[in-house]
Amino acid sequence: MGLRGYVARRSVYTVVLLFFVITLNFFIFEVMPGSPTDFLANPQYLRDPSQLENAIRIFGLDRPVHERYVIYVRNMLTFNFGYAYGVGTISNTLVSDQIASRLANTLILIGLSSLLAVVIGVFLGVYSASRRGGAFDSLQVTSSLVWGSLPTFWIGLVFILIFSTYLGWFPSAHTQPDDWALHPPQLGTLFAPNWSGVQEFIFGRMRHAILPVAVLSLFQYGGFLLLTRATMIESLTEDYVLTARAKGLRERTVLFRHALKNASLPLITSIALTIGFIFSGAIITETVFSWSGLGRWIFDAIGTNDYPSLQAIFFIIALMVIIANFIADLALGIIDPRIKYG
Repeated sequence: MGLRGYVARRSVYTVVLLFFVITLNFFIFEVMPGSPTDFLANPQYLRDPSQLENAIRIFGLDRPVHERYVIYVRNMLTFNFGYAYGVGTISNTLVSDQIASRLANTLILIGLSSLLAVVIGVFLGVYSASRRGGAFDSLQVTSSLVWGSLPTFWIGLVFILIFSTYLGWFPSAHTQPDDWALHPPQLGTLFAPNWSGVQEFIFGRMRHAILPVAVLSLFQYGGFLLLTRATMIESLTEDYVLTARAKGLRERTVLFRHALKNASLPLITSIALTIGFIFSGAIITETVFSWSGLGRWIFDAIGTNDYPSLQAIFFIIALMVIIANFIADLALGIIDPRIKYG
């Protein structure tokens, strides 16, 4: 089977998997205990009996399951997620607007931390493999296991205590300075930017992002370090590495251009999964730092039985993971010719 057949087969698998995920996401919420109208049924929130009937009609709970399933599939495929659900009422805010308002914050947090984790983990993993059994290798393996084992909420609280409360270097919460609510930085326009306002905006957001990004980076980098180390140890024993060293190539060239290139297949899959889960946010870290991202939004939606929001974000997370896996499969098929004919 050539590359074209390989891509066609993976495309069919991806489409089938997508419909399986959509179906599973639908029935999970069907069999879950409770209902999105539970808050309205509570006398504390029910001001008018017609509110409950209106909610049942809006959510389509008065229709048969098969009709709701068809409507749900159509809405998911067209990204029509409906309205968000608040405590005691159905809000007038579209779920898609809620996602859009928090997406940038999540991309900053998860994107930067994932990038740092990949770069640091791969770099240290390469050098740990080249110094296998030495003090540097033992230190890196131990530290990566320690940071990966600690709960992120505990790391976050310790960082807040040290770097915010005691040292006062960084703010302890939120995505931007609190005084921006009254006096936001003046950015100007696209064609006539106010550079002082742009600088204030960038540094203000960076100061608030440093602590949560550091927490997630330290928590994640160990996985990439250990994976890189394991694949590199296997590659460093191959004949082509011995040949490269016999030719007098620099050790850095041997490690990164020869050994790492051939050991990168598992790394590509791992990085693709990390990218796929970017939209899931970081529920615990975003909650600890009051970071207004998708993770904190998921946490709030669980507390209010906001089924439309939860269905939408779970679908988007699954969709991104499927797309990331598909791209990884294509990349592996191009990098490793043996996969094309597997």
